[in-house]
Amino acid sequence: MTASTVNSSSASALVHAVDVHKRFGATPVLKGVSLDVAKGEVVCLIGRSGSGKSTFLRCINHLETIDEGEIWIDGEMIGYEQIRSGLRERRERQVARSRRHVGMVFQQFNLFPHMTVRQNIALAPVTLRLRQKEDAARLADALLDDVGLTGKGDAYPSTLSGGQQQRVAIARALAMEPKLLLFDEPTSALDPELVNEVLNVMTKLAREGMTMIVVTHEMSFARKVASTVVFLDEGVIVEKGPASSVISDPQDSRTQTFLAHIN
Repeated sequence: MTASTVNSSSASALVHAVDVHKRFGATPVLKGVSLDVAKGEVVCLIGRSGSGKSTFLRCINHLETIDEGEIWIDGEMIGYEQIRSGLRERRERQVARSRRHVGMVFQQFNLFPHMTVRQNIALAPVTLRLRQKEDAARLADALLDDVGLTGKGDAYPSTLSGGQQQRVAIARALAMEPKLLLFDEPTSALDPELVNEVLNVMTKLAREGMTMIVVTHEMSFARKVASTVVFLDEGVIVEKGPASSVISDPQDSRTQTFLAHIN
């Protein structure tokens, strides 16, 4: 892995990924993915299972290491630092500090069952000493209002529907006041009737200017909200552009086949 300098054409990008490669054992999963995401942009990653979408998302947050390439967020290289001989992985404490600016919402809600909704949301800001306990609790209640769960602060996750739990997970990610939100198929574990309540919150965040990268199979959401749609197949970007072109008028046969199957 070799270091490079963020060039002028990418200086305005919040996320700048350069030639990212990732292998699991001998199996290549990402084969040179490059992508810039501007502040306030919503990028939807689409593609069949195993195409590398979720792996790329996890690399952005350094939940997975990369084998080649670089990922920068707001001018800071994620996970690695430059030394004379090239790059070396940062210590976990340094990586955790970088992650404060990146919120992530997973397929599963990952809420602590023994904590109330308010406690789940307030935990990270208090643990990282970003807010006092009382202030974090007030923030949690404000965020619950924002995601349509007013009055649910004292509830426990087990008493909520899947859609409500996922909205709590979004509020928890927002509690860190992130520059970037990553969503890894946030509606895939939900019953169909609960999907829209989560997508509505995400649409609201997009309209408010939150920078988002979303792995999704919800083509209607991507068509409506995405600034850019990226189709990945076998670890490479096959097609990229506005939803009106990639979803409504795909040029590559692989994109056409995938969308025909989805639809």
